[in-house]
Amino acid sequence: MPQTVVITGASAGVGRATARLFGARGARIALLARGRAGLAAAVTDVEEAGGSALALPCDVADHRQVEAAAQLAEEAFGPIDIWVNAAFTSVFAPFTDITPQEYERVTQVTYLGFVNGTRAALQRMLPRDRGTIVQIGSALGERAIPLQSAYCGAKHAVNGFTSAVRTELLHQHSRVSLTVVHLPAVNTPQFSWVRSRLPEHPQPVPPIHQPEVAARAIVYAADHPGRKQYYVGASTLATLWANRLAPALLDRYLARTGFDAQQTGAAHEPAADGNLWEPADEEDGRDHGAHGAFDDRAAGHSPQAALARHPARTTAVILAAAAGGAAVLGRWGRLRLRTGRR
Repeated sequence: MPQTVVITGASAGVGRATARLFGARGARIALLARGRAGLAAAVTDVEEAGGSALALPCDVADHRQVEAAAQLAEEAFGPIDIWVNAAFTSVFAPFTDITPQEYERVTQVTYLGFVNGTRAALQRMLPRDRGTIVQIGSALGERAIPLQSAYCGAKHAVNGFTSAVRTELLHQHSRVSLTVVHLPAVNTPQFSWVRSRLPEHPQPVPPIHQPEVAARAIVYAADHPGRKQYYVGASTLATLWANRLAPALLDRYLARTGFDAQQTGAAHEPAADGNLWEPADEEDGRDHGAHGAFDDRAAGHSPQAALARHPARTTAVILAAAAGGAAVLGRWGRLRLRTGRR
């Protein structure tokens, strides 16, 4: 019997690619997002792939809208089997250049949006004692970087929230599963529509992966939710272990490199509104798709993610990533000592 899946942030980026992949399995998918043009195109994607889809315009920051969307999804497709929280927004700027209202909005969408989605899913899954919730995390939820304090703070909060709820489910001996998929830098449209006060066009910190890499990991996690979390991309593992092994050194490294690494060198309009308050396709009526502007630099496969699907091989991958991260930081630290930099 086809699965019923709910995906937030489904109109573009990782959520869009994930919807397409579930559609190829014949799933019935409720697509939640604000952007109507993107939602309409996502419905077409799912149906062309072989699934069924329902577009549900929704701002995940509003728990009432999320609850109403969950109800409509079950009325259309039956009990929800899988809920994927992927919606987010952000502001690229130093913390002191972000207004209180902007910071609240990022937190409401990127953190409370996950809380609202998880609540709506659990209210339906717990009485049936079945179902899976997949939280789309980030390497930045494990290791914060400059210029993204609002996003990093929200993703750290998602991790804490998810761990707390998971332990409650374990205490209840519930068969509802909750897992997190931590993503690397992904080529999504957000870097073209994010609100930014940087002098140059924002970019994901290389190495960059295509959204389909993330989507494959998310679908796999939904099928194998027994693991607490999944890490996608060798860069994610390297970042995690470098932060555990030498956090102070990593602070200095990111202070030195993190500003330039997130900008392309091309001019950017600092006053751009981005999609913080309104969806990007509300203004131009255009579907922005799953991919961003970095197709020529984005990898379509991740050997690490493929290996991580086999637990027996994961330890070797982690150790290799840890060694690589430590080596990079060690070389940089020795260089700074020789040059007398602080």
